[in-house]
Amino acid sequence: MHGSHLYPAGSIGAPQLTDTPPRVVLLDIEGTTTPIEFVHHVLFPYARARVRDFLQSHASDEGVREDIELLRREYAAERPAELPSWNAESFVYWLMDRDRKSTGLKSLQGKIWEAGYRAGELKGKGEVYADVRPALARWHDAGKRIAIFSSGSVQAQRNLFANTTAGDLSAFLSGYFDTTTGPKRESRSYQRIAGELRCRPEDVLFVSDVSAELDAAREAGMRTALCVRGAPPETTNGHPVIHTFSEL
Repeated sequence: MHGSHLYPAGSIGAPQLTDTPPRVVLLDIEGTTTPIEFVHHVLFPYARARVRDFLQSHASDEGVREDIELLRREYAAERPAELPSWNAESFVYWLMDRDRKSTGLKSLQGKIWEAGYRAGELKGKGEVYADVRPALARWHDAGKRIAIFSSGSVQAQRNLFANTTAGDLSAFLSGYFDTTTGPKRESRSYQRIAGELRCRPEDVLFVSDVSAELDAAREAGMRTALCVRGAPPETTNGHPVIHTFSEL
């Protein structure tokens, strides 16, 4: 994993090249390790179909009560005229319809998916691209630390990687970060991640399919790689482009 491979000559706006490979690989999930279709066509519908029953059957659970209180605070901060009267279930659907990166929503979804994994309904169904497991094993064997940063809750991340179509990948991962660390498009989130990983930002390579997230990571001092799994993006914002983890 050398800089000359990640950042070929002529990469506009690429970080200054060094001969020192990154010590940490920080990965996005949706569109990077996992097809967007799996998230939108399997996980999201699974959670949506079970919101009402889950809220009713787990109303006394402390974690669920905390999620509802967080959702209530998020609701109070909203101002759009079409916002429904306060009701946890209705607000969850409202957030889902808008694909909002709500911490309360993501935490609740993670709990619903956790129940699905325990029930065996999602076990072994976490889809990852074919190049993911070989790359994780290769980086792990090379002494790299591998962490995840996703808008999905840490609980959801752990469950996904422990139950993938390529087997349990959790042994390769040493850190999980979600929106409780901060928004994915703000540089301070990446500074915090580097601090929690106890390394310098420049020792971290962040891989994502979203240029705006990479912009924030680069501003924080991290190295970046834009993962393009399908159609090429309109702009790369100067981030080196990869199409498979085998290129790293």
